[in-house]
Amino acid sequence: MTKVFNVEVHVGDNLERSLKQLKKKSEREGVVRDMKRLAYHEPATQKRRKSLMRAIKNNYLKSMESYLK
Repeated sequence: MTKVFNVEVHVGDNLERSLKQLKKKSEREGVVRDMKRLAYHEPATQKRRKSLMRAIKNNYLKSMESYLK
């Protein structure tokens, strides 16, 4: 279950900007999150609980977003 990531960054004059771009792209792709997730074994019950908590949070945020409009 190995996932291959291909993050391209154009290095120009400013190296700091390129590093910042790499960090943002890898964060968006979820590279670090997947590496952390695969680093240790997580029981199925914890996976289900996390996905349920994520769904509750997303639902709450969507309802608050529609409430503020």
